[in-house]
Amino acid sequence: MKEHHGVKGSGKDPAATDRERAKAQRREDLLAEATRLFAIHGYSGVSLEDLGAACGISGPAVYRHFSGKPAVLTALLVGVSQDLLDGGEQVAKTGGNAEQALKALIAFHVDFALAKPDIIQVQDRNLETLPAAELQLVRKLQRAYIALWTEQLHRIHPQETPAVIRFRAHAAFGLLNSTAHSAHSPRTSKAGLRKLLNQMAASALFTPVG
Repeated sequence: MKEHHGVKGSGKDPAATDRERAKAQRREDLLAEATRLFAIHGYSGVSLEDLGAACGISGPAVYRHFSGKPAVLTALLVGVSQDLLDGGEQVAKTGGNAEQALKALIAFHVDFALAKPDIIQVQDRNLETLPAAELQLVRKLQRAYIALWTEQLHRIHPQETPAVIRFRAHAAFGLLNSTAHSAHSPRTSKAGLRKLLNQMAASALFTPVG
């Protein structure tokens, strides 16, 4: 009897699995190039042909992965909002008191801002371009992420109103996300900037007002 090798009963075609992995990787490559190109040229200044060429494929081939350019932008902005929320929730679950949790959230966001300045620029410039439903989803994810910060801030500053607490959080995001406009400079030391941003954000968030 002829012997058959492989995973018995797996029901999964290895060739199909390889194709799925390749397709997923191509999609990630397209999103990475879209982030870079949108940050440099603006959303309106990049065509699907430009995006395809950056990944070594034709413009029409992009449609195998996205229904059009708006779908690319949606994937980018919904994706980054979901990633921030997921990462922030993991950080918040690490335990410790409110001060430790907030410092961990600051460090998490500083790392994000320094690693992905392009996506911050794309969101700043093009968030309102999203269709209404997708914009609503991004706003929902952002509110949930902000709530991770305000929960700790309420514990640190129990005497402050919710409006002041939210203002503290938004001011910190403004500070940290501003690195998107300077992080590309070769004169900028990421290590030095990371320490500075952590200290500045902590000062803004922990210092009592009065």
